[in-house]
Amino acid sequence: MKVKTFLKYIVFFLCVFGIFHTKVEASIKKDGIENFPTSYRPYLQELKKKHPYWEFTALYTGLDWNYVISQEYRNNKNLVPKSYSDAWKCTDNGIYDVEIDKGWVNASKRAVEYTMDPRNFLNDVRVFQFEKLSYDPNTNSKEGVEKILYGTEFYNRAVSYRTHSGQVIDMQEKYSDLIWNSAIYSGVSPYHLASRIKQEVGPFITHNSISGTVAGFEGYYNFYNIGATSSTEPLGAIKNGLQFAKDGKGASEETKANLFIPWNTPERAIKGGAVFIGSSYISVGQNNLYLQKFDVNDDRGPDLFWHQYMTNCLAPYSESSGIHKAYSSNGMLDSSIRFIIPIYENMPRYMTESPNIPESDYATDNTKMYADVTGTLNVRTGPSTSYEVLTGIDRNRIITRIKRGVQNGERWDKIELDNGMVGYVFQSYLKEVPKPTITNIKLSIDNTIIQKGSTNVIKIDITPQDATEQIVWETSNPNIVSVDNGNIIGVTSGVATITAKTLDGRVSDSIDITVYSKVTSIILDKQDVTLLKGNKIKVSANILPEDATNKEMIWSSENEKVASVVDGIITANGVGNTTIIAKAKNEEIKATCKVNVKELPDEVILEFDKSLKVEADEISGLDILKLTVGEVKELIKTNLNLEFYNDQNEVLTQEDKIGTGSKLILKNELEEVVYEYTFIVYGDVNGDGEINSLDVLIIQKHILEIKEITGVFLKSANTSKNGELPSSLDVLKIQKHILEIKSIEQ
Repeated sequence: MKVKTFLKYIVFFLCVFGIFHTKVEASIKKDGIENFPTSYRPYLQELKKKHPYWEFTALYTGLDWNYVISQEYRNNKNLVPKSYSDAWKCTDNGIYDVEIDKGWVNASKRAVEYTMDPRNFLNDVRVFQFEKLSYDPNTNSKEGVEKILYGTEFYNRAVSYRTHSGQVIDMQEKYSDLIWNSAIYSGVSPYHLASRIKQEVGPFITHNSISGTVAGFEGYYNFYNIGATSSTEPLGAIKNGLQFAKDGKGASEETKANLFIPWNTPERAIKGGAVFIGSSYISVGQNNLYLQKFDVNDDRGPDLFWHQYMTNCLAPYSESSGIHKAYSSNGMLDSSIRFIIPIYENMPRYMTESPNIPESDYATDNTKMYADVTGTLNVRTGPSTSYEVLTGIDRNRIITRIKRGVQNGERWDKIELDNGMVGYVFQSYLKEVPKPTITNIKLSIDNTIIQKGSTNVIKIDITPQDATEQIVWETSNPNIVSVDNGNIIGVTSGVATITAKTLDGRVSDSIDITVYSKVTSIILDKQDVTLLKGNKIKVSANILPEDATNKEMIWSSENEKVASVVDGIITANGVGNTTIIAKAKNEEIKATCKVNVKELPDEVILEFDKSLKVEADEISGLDILKLTVGEVKELIKTNLNLEFYNDQNEVLTQEDKIGTGSKLILKNELEEVVYEYTFIVYGDVNGDGEINSLDVLIIQKHILEIKEITGVFLKSANTSKNGELPSSLDVLKIQKHILEIKSIEQ
C-alpha cells in the first residue's frame, strides 16, 4: 500500500540549539542474530540465508513494551490518513476524525502497536526501515540515488529554481548530484536523503515547500519539511517550514551558518537539511528510519518520545519500500548492509496484526498442518499475495495453524513454523496432518511410596510421542490416592492402583502407589505416675494420626532399678524416680511418663473396699450416686490421716463431691505425705463430680481439635475404657447416661 507521508519535526526549536553536543551512548547494542530474542531470530535467520552479507545489531532499549505504547499513543504524536478505515484511526470521543493536519488524524492504538513492533517488518522489503543511515561509500552510489528518485520529477533532472527576486536559475547539476554531495558532507546515507525528499515533497517539483513561489517566502526552499509544524491556517505547516528555511526561527548565527541558512537555493536547502538530519538524529542514536519516527533511543538525555521527525506512523514502512527498490534495481541487495533493530522488555509472544486484517476473519486454532504442494508454499507477512514473502515451506514441514481463516472469498490461515516464525499461507494449500493413535503407554514415578498429604507427579510416556489422543486417569481408591491428569495426592495410608488409558480403553498402564503416613505425635494417658514398690500399671499410648502406617512402639526406662516397662506395663522395682520413654519405631517422635516409686512403712494399714478399683496411684470404680467425701471415706480403712482436695488443690469437706482429678493425700502423725491417689470418674471430664452436657461439649471440642483434654481428664473421657482417644462413641455413652438410658460403668 502506497501512502503519501507528511513529515515534520515537532519540537525543532529545541533540537536546533542542541545538535552539536557530544553524543552519549544510552542503549545496549549487540551484534549478531544470536543476541536477539527468540521471537526475532527465525525472521533474521531467513534474511541471513538469502543475504549472507547482511549484518544485524540488536538494540536493547531497556524500555517496557506497554510503557512505550502508552507514550506513543497520545494526541497528535502518530497520524494516519483520514481516508483509512476506522481500524487505523483513533475513535475516542472528541478525537475521532479530527484533522491534526489536513487529511491526517490520530492513529488507533492497534495501528501504533503494529507499526512499532519490529518483528512485523523483518522481511526483504520492510527491513530497510532499520538500515543504518550513515553514509557508506562501499554501498552508496549516485546511480542508486537516481533509482530511488525514479517515478518523480526529480529523476535524472537538472536543478532549476527561482531567486527571491523571481529570477530563474538553471544549474548544470542534477538533483541526484546535490543529494550525493550533501550525503558526503553530512555523513548521512544519500539513499536516506533521497527517500526523505521523495516522501516529503515528491513526486512533483511544484510542491509548495520547494516551489519558491509561496507568498512572503519567495525564493526559499525546504526539501525535508523541517520545522513544518502543524497549523490550521491555509498552508500553515508549509509556511512554518519556509520560515525556518528563511531565518532558522530564532536559531543562533553559529547554528544557521552550520545549517547553511537561509535556504535560498535547492543546494543550500538539501545540504543544510542533511546536516540537520545527521546532527539532530543520526549522530544521537536515531540512526534509522524507525528510530527517527519512534524516539526510543535518543542519546540526547533521559526524555524520550518527543524527538520524532515525522508523525505518519507508516512513514518507515513506506520509505523502506523505496530503499529496497533502489538496492534491488542497482543490483546491491547482496552487498554488506547493517540493520539496527530495537528490542523492548515484555513484548507479546505474537506481534500485533495489521489493522487491515479484521480479527473477525479468523478463528483461534491449534491444528498440525502440512503444505499440500509439490514444490514450496510461500509464507507471507499478511493474508494476500500483495504482502511480502517471509519464507517457503515444502510438503514435509509440519506447521501449526494458530488462526483459521473464516473470511468470505479467498481464505488465508495464520500459521506458526517449528522455529517460531509466524505468517500467512493460502488455506487451500493446507491439509491437516493425520493424528497418530497411541500404541503404548508407560507410567513411571521416582518413588512408589509417597507421604500422606504430599503431591507427586506420575510421568507418562506414550508411543508415538506426537499422538494426541485423550488420556483418562483412574485410581482404584480415591480415599487413599487421588489423581488428576497424572498429579497424585496421598490422602491416607494404604495402597492404590493408578491407571492411565486411552479414552476407548484400548491401551493402558498401571502403577501401584503406597501412601505412608508418618507418626506426628504420641499421647500417653499418663504423664506422671506414683507407684508403690512391687505394683504395676499399664500406660496406654495413642499414636497420631490414626492412620499412621507404622504404629509399633519401643518402650524404655531411664532407670530400670526404679521401674521397668514392657509393652506399656510399668513395674515398680525400687524406691526412686525415673522416666519411661515411648518412641515410635523408625521415627524421632516420642513421649515420656515420669515415675515415682514409693514404699509404705510396715506399720501402715491401708485397705480399700473391694468395690473400688485401685491401680498404682489412681482410684476409680466409685458409685456415681455416692461421691461425697464422707461417703468415699467409708470405703477406706487406714491408720493414716486422710485429706481430700479437688483438681484445683482446694480442700474438700465431708459434703463436697469427689470428681475426676480430685486427690486423696495420706499423711502420718507427723503430717508427712506417705502416698497420694488421684480419682477418676468416667464421664466427668471437667472434675465437678457431675456427668452432664458440659462434659459432652468438652469432649466434642477435643474431637474437633478446638481445645485439647489432657491427663486423667483425657482418661475419664474414654468411657469405653479401651485406651484410645475420645470419640463420638464416648459422647454417645455420656448422652445415654444423662438420659438415664444406660449408666456409665465406673
